[in-house]
Amino acid sequence: MLSNTIALSIAFCVMLLISPKGINILHRMKFGQEVRDDGPQTHLKKQGTPTMGGILFLIAISIGILPFIGEVSGLLPAYLLGLGFGIVGFVDDYLKVVKHQSEGFNPKQKMVSQIVISLLYIAFLYFYSGRANDFLLPFVKETSWSLGILFFPVSLFIITATDTGANFTDGIDGLCSSVTAVIVFFLFLVDRIILGGAELGALPGAVLGGLLGFLCFNAHPAKVFMGDTGSLALGGFVVAMAIQTGTALYIPLFAFVYFMEVLSVIMQVTYFKMTHGKRIFKMAPIHHHFELLGWSETQVVTIFTIITILACFITGLALEMT
Repeated sequence: MLSNTIALSIAFCVMLLISPKGINILHRMKFGQEVRDDGPQTHLKKQGTPTMGGILFLIAISIGILPFIGEVSGLLPAYLLGLGFGIVGFVDDYLKVVKHQSEGFNPKQKMVSQIVISLLYIAFLYFYSGRANDFLLPFVKETSWSLGILFFPVSLFIITATDTGANFTDGIDGLCSSVTAVIVFFLFLVDRIILGGAELGALPGAVLGGLLGFLCFNAHPAKVFMGDTGSLALGGFVVAMAIQTGTALYIPLFAFVYFMEVLSVIMQVTYFKMTHGKRIFKMAPIHHHFELLGWSETQVVTIFTIITILACFITGLALEMT
């Protein structure tokens, strides 16, 4: 508990110290957000707002965990998965924002990069971490699923899906930051209560501190956006914490907003192709649908965050049952 408190405080203070100067640097380097023409009209005023702000909280998180890097064996691989995805997101952002390549990374290059990073992480856990690689089965008392070699494909699917969910959730001022902050705090409690803090160490505290500091500048009206640099990194941190605490199969429950964001895109694209142009939602991901229904950005963020709190509470009850 003490190490997480210290890591949270360090990361939060570092964010407050570096963000004003960092945002100015991003602005001078013309790392500005490009807004979709077909999106909500209220987003047009965001054009040019500095993006790639995920760099800032990755710096803060890295400094926050530095005093505790050797504290527990699970801290470093979880941190490196998030950092690795953050680097992939940075390259993607750089190509889109600076080089004006509309797609950023070639989709195949991006997917291959994420798969390689994921497999290195999974292989480390499987061969070198010494943990059982078991997942708790939701709502089944005192039962876990020992995956064996299936740990590779199952974990790869979960990592890819979760990271995509975090990426889709980033699209409204403060949305991904707020939702992920609740999820990270929940996973910290899981690590403390179930594992006694033996798996994640100070990482949840550092991530939470970095996010809370970032929210001071990312809440509506946002002065900076996290970009793929931030959203992919956050997805990596969240899924690593879930896998290493054995709660990966609970992700659709406690990260319900991530799940719905991905599902809304899949539904929209599938229905659009099947009906030759008809839509289920006014716009996907689903947070834009509610915006186009007339909800303000603040309303969307508040309600989605409350949903996440309730989802985490229900997951906690489910874990108590097991």
